[in-house]
Amino acid sequence: MTVIAKTETSGARPVMNAPELAPKTIVKPNLLTVEDAKALDIERMTELFKAHLNPGQLHFMKLLGFHKVKIETAEGMYYIDQNGRKILDFFGGFGSLAFGHNHPRILEARTKFQAEKRHEIAIAFMSQYATALASNLAACSPGELDMVFLGSSGSEAMEAAVKLAERAAGPKRPKIVYAENSFHGKTKGVLTITDGQLYRGEFRLTDNTVRVPFGDIDAIETAFRTDPEIGAIVLETVQGGGGINEAPREFWQKLRQLCNQYGVIWVADEVQCGYGRTGRFYAFEHYDVVPDITALAKSLGAGKAAIAAMIARRDIYMKAYGTPKTAMIHAMATFGGIGEACATAIEGVNVLYDEALMENADAVGAHLVERLNALKDKYPRIIKDIRGRGCMVGLEFHDFSQTLPAVLRPVVGMLDDKLKGSLSGFVGALLLRDYDVLVAFTEYNRNVIRLLPPLIVGRDHVDKLVDALDALLGRGVVSIVKDFVKSQVK
Repeated sequence: MTVIAKTETSGARPVMNAPELAPKTIVKPNLLTVEDAKALDIERMTELFKAHLNPGQLHFMKLLGFHKVKIETAEGMYYIDQNGRKILDFFGGFGSLAFGHNHPRILEARTKFQAEKRHEIAIAFMSQYATALASNLAACSPGELDMVFLGSSGSEAMEAAVKLAERAAGPKRPKIVYAENSFHGKTKGVLTITDGQLYRGEFRLTDNTVRVPFGDIDAIETAFRTDPEIGAIVLETVQGGGGINEAPREFWQKLRQLCNQYGVIWVADEVQCGYGRTGRFYAFEHYDVVPDITALAKSLGAGKAAIAAMIARRDIYMKAYGTPKTAMIHAMATFGGIGEACATAIEGVNVLYDEALMENADAVGAHLVERLNALKDKYPRIIKDIRGRGCMVGLEFHDFSQTLPAVLRPVVGMLDDKLKGSLSGFVGALLLRDYDVLVAFTEYNRNVIRLLPPLIVGRDHVDKLVDALDALLGRGVVSIVKDFVKSQVK
């Protein structure tokens, strides 16, 4: 509607009134409630997974028989499925379950935090929980590792670590050394130093990198000596996705020396191998060395929170972000240092020491390696190697052809590359189906079964796993294949 308004200076002129709008009713879509989600059966879960999550991933879940399992509850070392079956967890959420499932002290800390309605988001103000956690992590870290950045995932922590190293190294030294078979995350920055074509896909990545074999100190020394643009080196202390690969003590000692000599910043990725998993808070502590920057995630959240941390030497941090002008270049994101996640992590690190879980990981891990090596001696044509320490152990099978009777090896040998991962997959699927044991696998060396149990694991749990493996391998590879094939056609 148009009305005529009069003014003292201009006389009459048209004025448009805003249209009168009735409040719009927003129709709620057909949403599932939390109780609806809890009640979903396997068939409906499968439909929704295919429609809205990852149809391709479902293919692999079906191969392993994982698609038939609906987890209802979890406690300690066990998942409990829809049939009340207890599944022994040697998968450990890829190392994110140091305390097992639903540790009572962790639950209590989180319940109290919620009951008292404490604050979560502390962007405008300092957070007592973020600062306390940072203090704890500095106290747990050796040497001069005392400046902390908090994030939500391992990838985010490693992004922060790489950016810090690059800024501290300076614009004239932008190159980063990384290792073959490395895994540092899937976000685009650290994808540049993640050595996997599957994850790299066809993304356009930066080219300021130098690739070396893992554990090859001569290759690293040559790179440092011949390329003055190298400013940082990023290595997992124990390669997880690469197949539980370790380098000897001499390598790490020499690496520290070379980094000092050439002024290269060493970033140790401890996202999977850190936080007590190998029997020390950091895996690099086994070698009496300290990196310049490191990163934690996974178990830092005690199985209940998504939280990660970068921990760096103060001089390096201050060089990169130490002035008011540079302080906000890489400050914490919205959910970095979120209250309940920090409170969870604070309680978790106390539990880690109070319950002597690192000592337990060391002792029970030694029992695990001992028993697996005895199994290797019993089945030398099937098991190629046992490696690792603490609660981070790899069991590697021979290539498929080598596990078969001699008459079949020449023919099957031509298919070994395509068959990599088959035996580990068969064994993993049958361990779950017949023995109620869950194990993990590795991304690059597909012949490896990855064992990352919670640090609360006991000798009895190890014995159940190894006894199940013994019974399964005792069937022989041909029978294992037949049993697996039968499971696929049912």
